[in-house]
Amino acid sequence: MRPPATPFKSPAADTRTGRNPVAQFVLYVVLIALALLTLFPFYWMFVLATHTQSSIFSAPPPMWFGEFLDRNYQTLIGRLPFLRNIWNSFYIALMATVTTMFFASLAGFAFAMYEFRFKRALFGLLITSLLIPPLLGIIPYYLIIQYLGWLNTPRALWVPAMASAFGIFLMRQYIASSMPRELLDAGRIDGASEFRIYWSIALPIIRPGLATLGMLTFIGQWNNFLGPLVVLNQRESYTIPVALRTLQGQIQTDWGAILTGTALAVLPLLIIFVFASKQVIEGLVAGSVKG
Repeated sequence: MRPPATPFKSPAADTRTGRNPVAQFVLYVVLIALALLTLFPFYWMFVLATHTQSSIFSAPPPMWFGEFLDRNYQTLIGRLPFLRNIWNSFYIALMATVTTMFFASLAGFAFAMYEFRFKRALFGLLITSLLIPPLLGIIPYYLIIQYLGWLNTPRALWVPAMASAFGIFLMRQYIASSMPRELLDAGRIDGASEFRIYWSIALPIIRPGLATLGMLTFIGQWNNFLGPLVVLNQRESYTIPVALRTLQGQIQTDWGAILTGTALAVLPLLIIFVFASKQVIEGLVAGSVKG
């Protein structure tokens, strides 16, 4: 008895996946090229941080690591209280991130799960506030901080950032798309309070969304320049962006020291992204795949 004939498989297509292997190969090559193009500025920044200023502006510029990282670092900490500036940035970003995640998720939970008077009007006002450029509020912001006596203090930056309109909007959209209302009724039947429902039922479900909000908030506060520039005027209270800016505009700008400080400032963000990228990606796409 002859065995059944094996169907012919075209080399140009994968019958199991229905994808063209040639097209896949081209796609991977393009994606790898774009990834390398995106990563190259970071690589070059770390390379230049190990060279002197004369080497940085040489032609052709250096493309491999040098031997002057320690010299650039010593110059940096000799001109700035850089470790103190790093701590200031970390403390402000951490406090703003933790408080924003709590209050934004709490408000987003209320907007998504409850019906109350003036709900639509309040949410519309919240969305409208996103259209106002932050620069327009700089003068009132400074006057309020001055009245409270918070100039040159970290709380002048993280207290106003405790709950952002964008964070509330993001959490409201995520909770509305990922959390069934039946869970609230189940919690109430079990005798849980409304806050207990939020804390024990909602928070575990919205963890990817919280990770996304937390990462965006931390990066935004870490890179914040305008706010610290307005309310901080002492070197010991500067955050990293303002501290590095003070190294420019002098008689001679040491770009090696500036690039070393910039590289050290970028490292925490890269580490956070490596460990939180999975949660962030889940948070960004969850709204489109969950009913």
